Amino acid sequence: MADAAAGTPAADLPAEDAKLATLARGARGRVQAAEGAAVRDETGRTYSGATVALPSLPLSALGLAVATAAASGARGLEAAVVVRRDADLPADELDAVRDLGGAGVPVIVVGTDATVLAVLRS
Repeated sequence: MADAAAGTPAADLPAEDAKLATLARGARGRVQAAEGAAVRDETGRTYSGATVALPSLPLSALGLAVATAAASGARGLEAAVVVRRDADLPADELDAVRDLGGAGVPVIVVGTDATVLAVLRS
């Protein structure tokens, strides 16, 4: 993954990361969730998720995407994209990416206007 810069249109990301951005936007849009996320595992498979806001089961979009990857047998992560209103990703979400993917996995935060807000690392 080439490093993206804040302000870059998500469509200008490398093809594999642009695909993650498209999957994350789709997951968010299908249910009008606050966030959407997608991850790519070590074999290139992708998993997406949207925010779950049940009283007994609050779950972030990135948390759901990571959990789905883990439940599907992924042994690592190559990249993640989160679509949200701001770049302030909670630390526990980066921790979830690190738990499955190790340190240094790029987490691209894309705004609802489809521009890159930040590129973080697990």
